[in-house]
Amino acid sequence: MEEAPLLRRTRWRLIAWSGGLTFLIIALLGVAVYGAVAGSLDASATAQLEHRAQDIGRFIEQSAGLPGRPQVGIAFGGEAGGTVAFVIGPGGAVQGAAGLNLPSGLPDQGGIAASEQSGSDVRDATISGIPVRIYSLAVQGAGGTYVVQVVGDQTAEQRLLRSLVSVLTLGGLAAVLLAIAAGWVYSGRALVPIRESIRRRQDALRRQREFTANASHELRTPLTVIRASVADLRRNRSRPVADVGEALDDIEQETMHLTALVDDLLLLARTDSGVVELARERLDLADLAAEAAGSLASVAAERGVTVQVDPRPTEMVGDPLRLRQLVTILVDNAIGHTPSGGTVTVRVRSEGGEAVLDVLDTGPGIREEDLGRVFERFWRADNAPPGGTGLGLSIARWIVDHHGGTIAASNRPEGGARFEACLPAAPPAQEPAQQEAAEPPPQVAG
Repeated sequence: MEEAPLLRRTRWRLIAWSGGLTFLIIALLGVAVYGAVAGSLDASATAQLEHRAQDIGRFIEQSAGLPGRPQVGIAFGGEAGGTVAFVIGPGGAVQGAAGLNLPSGLPDQGGIAASEQSGSDVRDATISGIPVRIYSLAVQGAGGTYVVQVVGDQTAEQRLLRSLVSVLTLGGLAAVLLAIAAGWVYSGRALVPIRESIRRRQDALRRQREFTANASHELRTPLTVIRASVADLRRNRSRPVADVGEALDDIEQETMHLTALVDDLLLLARTDSGVVELARERLDLADLAAEAAGSLASVAAERGVTVQVDPRPTEMVGDPLRLRQLVTILVDNAIGHTPSGGTVTVRVRSEGGEAVLDVLDTGPGIREEDLGRVFERFWRADNAPPGGTGLGLSIARWIVDHHGGTIAASNRPEGGARFEACLPAAPPAQEPAQQEAAEPPPQVAG
């Protein structure tokens, strides 16, 4: 069944919410992870540069009073690779850099000035296309203030952050796509009850329209006959009753038809509303079937049909009135579809914990394309005998369903139709001796 526009919009909203919330969560988580990793790398790198600068600064402070005033020049490496340290003397010259061609931008004059003001300075810069972090530390040495400037390469750090961004982006995109796919699947499952409810409602509306149309059609025919008969009586009101008896017979017949139709409609309406309650009595389905089939013997005789009953004792718990109605409907239907000289057989058996009622006829059978529709309300086959309402088999199915059983229609290999109703059989009755043995012995007062 194609989804209604409302269901499609609802499904896409659910998918959008699923994907949007997942994207928001992944984005916030990614920002938090990136910030935490970047902050950790930044603090670690800065602490490394600061530690090396302090080591050099302590050396300068300690050597201030020593004879010969030891000089510190450019130092590479240290506790970790990728760093270089400069010592800028009080005059602004780099110690030990004579003859060296330093890259443009080193030493960093802004870091020198800031550290002389505040004692230390950290800043990022790009030297010869390489990202670096410069830590400057001002210390007091012989002859004035020295500035220790340690430069650390940030290439590996930035490469790691770029890799982290790539992983977070690809992972987040995969998570969003997975959330959208999961949202598509689960939204479809979540909408199944709604879809089924809409389908049932549409089916109910369709059945209601069909029911109204069919009921109107069934009612129109007898009403038309009655109206024509009344008009005939009006035209011949002065004639004796014997001369207009045919019109009266038509009115009586169609009135009986209307009465049966209204009774069936009333029963179906009550069953749909759940008003009808079934009695629960222990009974023998064989006796009940024999009685119901016997009541139709005269009808069968008028059509030249023989009704045979083959009952075997089969106990069950059910409503005697409705079960008798079930047998009557099935047998009457079989008689109506059996030609003169044919036979209708009613069999009752107890098989596998079920009470089985079989009604077989020797008529033309049921067309294969009609087998699935025989229990529909108002449905009648093209070869159905006149006078029926198309409601009997629907009522029969309701009776069987509400007794917890099943009913099916099929064709017999030798010809004719077969209706089989399987109902739950009653558990075997407890023997009186067993009942007495099960009772506790009387208590004797001492």
